[in-house]
Amino acid sequence: MNLAHIHLLLNHWPIIGAFVGLFLFLVAFLANSDDLKQTSLAFFTLIALLTIPTYFSGDVANEVLRESSTQLPKALVNTHQGAALLSLVFMELTGGLALIGLWQFSRMSRPAPAPVARWNFTLVLILSIVTAGMMTATGNTGGAIRHPEILSAEDAASAVGAIGSKIVPSVSHFVTASSRWVWPVLETLHFLGLILIVAAIGGLNLRLLGFVKDLPVAPLHRLLPWGIAGLVINIITGILFFVGMPFFYAWNPLFHLKMAGVVVAGATLVLFNCTSAFRSWATLGPGEDPPAVAKFIAASSLILWLVIIVLGRYLPLTQESLRAGP
Repeated sequence: MNLAHIHLLLNHWPIIGAFVGLFLFLVAFLANSDDLKQTSLAFFTLIALLTIPTYFSGDVANEVLRESSTQLPKALVNTHQGAALLSLVFMELTGGLALIGLWQFSRMSRPAPAPVARWNFTLVLILSIVTAGMMTATGNTGGAIRHPEILSAEDAASAVGAIGSKIVPSVSHFVTASSRWVWPVLETLHFLGLILIVAAIGGLNLRLLGFVKDLPVAPLHRLLPWGIAGLVINIITGILFFVGMPFFYAWNPLFHLKMAGVVVAGATLVLFNCTSAFRSWATLGPGEDPPAVAKFIAASSLILWLVIIVLGRYLPLTQESLRAGP
């Protein structure tokens, strides 16, 4: 088993998940069920998290196969990479809006006005349809790499992949070569995102662990959007870092561990802090102790985010020991 197998294990989940999420969302609309809407929004958010390591593992799979005796068609690989980047962008937009919708469900008071909720659901629906189409193009171009007989010569370079294949080198040039200020600015934004995550999510987790009991839980929970904003900033800057220097990250085992931690920590945030399941814990007042399950989840979340920060800090220190990209 090599690193290419990671991509083979992951690549079907975002494609199938995009269609499953769209189906759940349509059923929720037709049934007018808040529970189904919440489930579909959570599903979109989780698939958006899983799409990140799926995209990152694609560069490693390409290099592993290229080093084998099999000669890959470069045009199809570039087309698939471009389609995958566009699919990643639209899946993250869908997941981000779905997370906003979940936050509306988790609020105890001052619920979002109905027009705001309708706009959010409408945008998620539109983006999910576009994302499903992008994922279809990505799957088709990916399958054509090893099975070119499924596409004719005219269909090999899809419009989606052709557009995306032009975006990838442009983004890479922007991050690494357009200006000496781009990378430092992205680093600064990345650290700002970490500060927001630690301040908002860490503060809430510490209260659930039993610290600062004089504070009620609800006000700390209302600060959670700042932590979500930090996570969004880090996802955007992290993707830009990877596109700029893919093989520095793709071959790094610490990076793979960090991505696994991001998926698990993000899923914990979505399922336990951004749904109506949190409402019972949010009612805890000053001096009240949370249940054991809340403490366990808070401790797990806090440890995961600390591990993610430490792994990210040590990534640059492993640069000299890594194999060079092409």
